[in-house]
Amino acid sequence: MPSAREALLDSAYAALSTLPWTAVRMVDVAAAAGVSRQTLYNEFGSKGGLARALVRRAADGYLAGVERTLGTHLAEGGSPAELARWTVRAAHGDVLVKALITGVWGDHLPRPDASPAGRYGAPAPPTPTEMLALVRDRAVAVLAAGPSPRDPVRLELCCEVALRLALSYALVPADSGPGITAPNRTAADRSHRRSPARSTPA
Repeated sequence: MPSAREALLDSAYAALSTLPWTAVRMVDVAAAAGVSRQTLYNEFGSKGGLARALVRRAADGYLAGVERTLGTHLAEGGSPAELARWTVRAAHGDVLVKALITGVWGDHLPRPDASPAGRYGAPAPPTPTEMLALVRDRAVAVLAAGPSPRDPVRLELCCEVALRLALSYALVPADSGPGITAPNRTAADRSHRRSPARSTPA
């Protein structure tokens, strides 16, 4: 059973499937999560705090997927293409991840707050540039330590190119047709997207 905090974040994310963030009401988020409005305010402090935590959770989820991809594929001699594929799937599966890695925020989404973390604790998410550098550097470290020695400078360039290519695919709507669909996307990938219905195509 999810904690009250996770239930509230799930409820807030679900609300984005039908409403722009400006129309999401704290009382409705709390009711959908099965907790009191006071509990919501105790957890997040304000609607801004809730938005910050929601965006931070999306960033953490994407980065956790990066770590899984690195552990599963790249450590065994894989290529940066695996990381690019994960990035595209993550962006097409969650509009907040898409916004985080591309920097394209629709008016219907909560925007990240770059101010220092307050008493409610969610640190500001990385900027797109910081996210790219973080993922690239982690991929280079894993690949360089893999079974086949590789030139770190060349690796960094390959990872950077793969991730930038992934970002260009991420900006394309997920179901735009075979000519511009991300490579190796399966029907299962498409059927498990978590994308609010009113997302604004980038």
